Amino acid sequence: MSDKILIVEDEVRIVRTLRLYLEQAGFAVTAVHDGAQAVPAFRQERPSLVLLDLNLPGQDGLDVCRSLRRLGDVPIIMLTARTEEMDRLIGLELGADDYISKPFSPREVVARVRAVLRRTQGGLTNANLLQAGALQLDLAAYRVWIDGQLLDLTQTEFELLATLMRHKGHVLSRAQLLEALQGVAHEELERAIDQHIKNVRRKLKEAVGDVTIINTIYGVGYRLDEVELPHA
Repeated sequence: MSDKILIVEDEVRIVRTLRLYLEQAGFAVTAVHDGAQAVPAFRQERPSLVLLDLNLPGQDGLDVCRSLRRLGDVPIIMLTARTEEMDRLIGLELGADDYISKPFSPREVVARVRAVLRRTQGGLTNANLLQAGALQLDLAAYRVWIDGQLLDLTQTEFELLATLMRHKGHVLSRAQLLEALQGVAHEELERAIDQHIKNVRRKLKEAVGDVTIINTIYGVGYRLDEVELPHA
């Protein structure tokens, strides 16, 4: 199966050129043209790598990078006309894997994509797997198992559980969980998190019995620890 590349770039000419060269190199390509479309496209496509422009309409590329980093460890290469060192340093500190300044050769972009994928591919499968003892979650396949049993979760429940597992051992507030799910926290929606947590707990209980997996820290939020089952 071809590696998927998500291009987040507002210049149609650049997207057209990159798509041509990347597809000729054997990659599958999806493109969006503003920052607001980046996270929904990422969640739908689950790409192997993101080419991300910094100067985007709708949402700045640095903000997009922050949002993508909350969703996983997919490699990110930043494309930008910005030449200031501070922009580059901020991008790299946010977790970008490489940085290409415009104007660039499309052949160079393909070479850099291949190099980053080679560097990260060995750990890519592991990066897509989250584990907390008997609880396992596959980000790429959108599947969750506990004690070997496959759970049937909605997309929101899956993303909520994934967020808790990424921050295993740490307490997350309702606002933090909602922001991870939607990119922004709305106070009037925070209580909806409680219902989603309740649904996830019910499904976990149906699978393995009455074992505490998601802890409520009253007045603060929720925490997921290593899942130890009595018979495991």
